[in-house]
Amino acid sequence: MAWFDDAPVPPVAPRPAPAPAKPAARAAAPVEAEPAGEDTAWFDDAPMPPPSATPSRSAANAAADASLSEAAPSRLDNAADTAASPSASAPSDLAGVSHAASELASTPVSDEAIAGMDWPALQAAVSTCTRCPLCETRIAAVNGRGAERATWIAIAAAPSAADEQDVQAITGEAGQLLHNMLKAIELKPDDDVYITNLVKCRPPERNPSGDEVIACRPYLERELALTGATMAMTFGQFAAKGLMMGPAARGKVMHYGANQLPVVATYHPDDLLRKPEDKAKAWADLCLAKASHG
Repeated sequence: MAWFDDAPVPPVAPRPAPAPAKPAARAAAPVEAEPAGEDTAWFDDAPMPPPSATPSRSAANAAADASLSEAAPSRLDNAADTAASPSASAPSDLAGVSHAASELASTPVSDEAIAGMDWPALQAAVSTCTRCPLCETRIAAVNGRGAERATWIAIAAAPSAADEQDVQAITGEAGQLLHNMLKAIELKPDDDVYITNLVKCRPPERNPSGDEVIACRPYLERELALTGATMAMTFGQFAAKGLMMGPAARGKVMHYGANQLPVVATYHPDDLLRKPEDKAKAWADLCLAKASHG
């Protein structure tokens, strides 16, 4: 299968030219992609967009302000104490412990609690989330992956069946293709990028509903805050519309949230594996995102 090695590279937004007396600096050579099959190759001979400086990052990860409270209702504590007593062996007491624990586990975590979580608390909350009915049909909730302090965030709509099975966002051939796409614009996927989904649980053979997107939004907001990402790319048509909560389109830089996070939409790697002729358009999107991230 051909991989567009001779495809014309879309123009990248020009940058201010250096003084005439000095020759322009040669762009850094692209990082050689890891060995991959034809389906996950990515524009091996395409010229790179002009490199831009990566914003400086702090020397150590900043701790979150607060973590999820682990205080249980007093009736659970009392029931547990009673069950621990040698004289308390009645089945009704044990049933009380089980019922109270079940109620605690099924209580949806609040937006306010999510906003104060650190990474371990956030990942635990996603894994046990009951904020929407998808918790009743999922095999597993899928947390994001990648750099905990990242300059870029890659956002898909929802986990695929393979993602759910592997409990990992954008996995398999799609994950390898995404890795190569990011390397093609001189990013270090493991160090520079955090990969996640708008909705953490896989909807059964359909796109997520608006209510499901809204239920999961506090998790995404916390991921954005913890990573400190300053550039976002959405992968797939629904991811762009779901993030922007309205019309979204390729070929332009959009802005999200109070911080006006720059967002560029492109194709999901799964779509490119099914329709590789769209890789040229995806390359244009990658170049646009790279050029707009100063």
